[in-house]
Amino acid sequence: MPKVELEAGREKLRLAAPFRIAGYVFEESEVVVVTLTDGAHRGRGEGGGAYYLGDDADRMMADIEAARGAIEEGTDRAALQALMPSGGGRNAVDCALWELDAARSGKPAWKLAGIDAPRPLLTTFTLGADTPEVMAEGARNYAGARAIKVKLTGEIELDLARVEAIRAARPDVWLGVDANQGYERRGLEWLAAALVEQDVSLIEQPLARGAEAGLDGFRSPIPIAADESALTAADLPGLVDRFDVVNIKLDKSGGLTEALAMIEEARRLGLGVMVGNMVGSSLAMAPAYIVGQHCDIVDLDGPTFLACDRTPSVVYRDGLIECGDDVWGTGAKVTA
Repeated sequence: MPKVELEAGREKLRLAAPFRIAGYVFEESEVVVVTLTDGAHRGRGEGGGAYYLGDDADRMMADIEAARGAIEEGTDRAALQALMPSGGGRNAVDCALWELDAARSGKPAWKLAGIDAPRPLLTTFTLGADTPEVMAEGARNYAGARAIKVKLTGEIELDLARVEAIRAARPDVWLGVDANQGYERRGLEWLAAALVEQDVSLIEQPLARGAEAGLDGFRSPIPIAADESALTAADLPGLVDRFDVVNIKLDKSGGLTEALAMIEEARRLGLGVMVGNMVGSSLAMAPAYIVGQHCDIVDLDGPTFLACDRTPSVVYRDGLIECGDDVWGTGAKVTA
C-alpha cells in the first residue's frame, strides 16, 4: 500500500440544547477528525467514541498516535482491525481509509461496500428525557417524522407517562424506547407489558452492559435491542436468546469495516440489525448510512441535535435521511 500522511485533530460540536438520557446529559460532543492523504488523493473520517466506555477525545487521539507509524507506512482496512482497538479512534481512521480507497478507485464508498445504489432511509428522531408535556410537544414538533425514539431514565411510572403523552400526541408514528441501561429485570417486565398498550415496537438496552444474563428466560412482548451490550461482532453470540436486535454504531465497532462484519454475523445468528449513532455531524452519519442500507431499523438523526452541521450535509425530508456523494465517500484529488 502507498504511504500516507495522517492528520488528526479535535473538534467540539455544540448541541442546540442539552440532551438527557438515563444517567447523562449532553451539551456538546468532542470528536476527532482524521484526514489521510497519499499525495494524490484524500480520505476523511470522524470519530465520537462512546462516553460509557471512557472513549473520549484523549483516548481516541492516543489510539491514533500509537498506530500512526504503521498507518503512515500504508496499512489497509483489513490490517487496521488488528492494528487498533475498536472505538472512535479506529472509526475515524477506518472511514478515512474507505474514502481514500474510493478516491483512488474512482468508485464511491457505497459501491466498494457492494451496494448497487443507496436509497433514502426511514430514520427515527429521538426525544431526550424530559417531562411528559415537554416530550409530547417535541413529538408534535417532529411534524415530518414517521418514527420516534424515546429516551427513558429508569423512573418507571414517569417513563410510562412520557410514552403515553407522546403516543397521544403522535398516534401515527412508529415508536421505540431506549432505556440506556436504566432498568432491572423486575421493572422491565412491568414496563414491557404496559408499553404493549402504547403500540411500542422496540425496547433498547434495558439492562446494564454486563448484566445480560438478567434477560435469560424473559420472553418480552416487544422486541429488545442490544446497544451497549453489542460493541463488536465478538459480542454477538452471547446475545442470542436474550436480545432480538443488535444496534450497530461505528464508534463502538471501530468503523465501517467491522460494522459490515457485524451485520453478517448478526444475520447468521438470526438477530435483527439496527444502525445507530453517537451524536455526530454529517461526516459521521455518511458511512453509517451505508450500514443502514442493510438494516431493519435506522437511527441516524445525530446532526439534528447540533447547533451547526458541516456543509455539505445529509438531508432530512419526510421522515427520511438521504446522503449524497458530496458529503463523504468519494474522496478528493489533492492539488498542490
